[in-house]
Amino acid sequence: MQNWQRVKINIIKSKIVIVKKYNVGIIGYGWAAGAHIDAINNTSLGQVTAVCSSRRLDPTAIGATHGGAIKCYTRMEEMLADPAIDAVSICSYPALHAQQAIMAAQAGKHIIIEKPLAMNWEECLAVEKAVKAAGVNVCVCFECRFSSQLLTIKAIIDQGLLGDIHYGEVDYFHGIGPWYGQYRWNTQKESGGSSLLSAGCHAMDALLLCMGSEFESVQSYSAYSSNKDFEKYEYPTSSVSIVKFKNGSVGKVASVIDCLQPYYFHFHLVGSEGTLLDNKFYSTKINGLDKGKWSTLSMKMLDSGDVSDHPYQVQFEEFFKSIEAGKEMPLTGLNDAIKTHELIFAADKSAESQ
Repeated sequence: MQNWQRVKINIIKSKIVIVKKYNVGIIGYGWAAGAHIDAINNTSLGQVTAVCSSRRLDPTAIGATHGGAIKCYTRMEEMLADPAIDAVSICSYPALHAQQAIMAAQAGKHIIIEKPLAMNWEECLAVEKAVKAAGVNVCVCFECRFSSQLLTIKAIIDQGLLGDIHYGEVDYFHGIGPWYGQYRWNTQKESGGSSLLSAGCHAMDALLLCMGSEFESVQSYSAYSSNKDFEKYEYPTSSVSIVKFKNGSVGKVASVIDCLQPYYFHFHLVGSEGTLLDNKFYSTKINGLDKGKWSTLSMKMLDSGDVSDHPYQVQFEEFFKSIEAGKEMPLTGLNDAIKTHELIFAADKSAESQ
């Protein structure tokens, strides 16, 4: 059945019910999946109609929890064979992402994929090859790009209020210890990968967005915490990367997942006409500003690592619209995500060689 055939208006007891256009199957039913399901169902074009999990789920209970009729599968191949499924959202363990994305692309399904895209650069290239061959749309969940904070920062940059940015730092501080759900798999090298890949990737992705240039080289160093809460980690839990960009600018990213402090996503951008520091800025382009004081920006800050606080709904709305338009997903499409992962893997390789 074609997508346009499913868009219809049912008149039931004088009420108009709009049937949404894209049916989505969820792969993996854990922490992130719940946030994805709610966000997808709250878009104007998408609805979750299937879930695939290694656990045997009760369709009645799942449907009651999330609303609507939801089929439950234990084998991904069976769900991908369903012609009623237009897209999948991959919320499984990170080590499975690349293989499942390739399978979904080969089945002709559009793809939403939680970060990271893959656990190594070769897998990223394999996903890219499969997606291009299939001609499907992809949304990689660097959803922070759709946050109020980053949309505001990008608007300030694009309007020239900072001038030409020559230095930028974006740092990610989020203690992922036994008290946090992600900890149970994040400690393993094969599942977490690195501090940067498992969590700090949001900071590296944000730096690339803000600097507006491809990277030329990266030098990274890493360290372990001696705190017992982090002793299960199979890789260094803190890293710092210095990035040189092709336009001559430089940047820094710290990824610290062993900190004992509140969540903090730090931004500091220095340009030829001004500076931005988190939610504060100064610009010579605005007459009358006091050079001795910061001006405060009114925006919602990225102050939580919880998936329920991330702007998935806005991102997924744009994903479905991009399918409609037959265009690359804006901001968090595959091309942008590939660039971010290339830099992450280069940074990790540098850290491992030190």
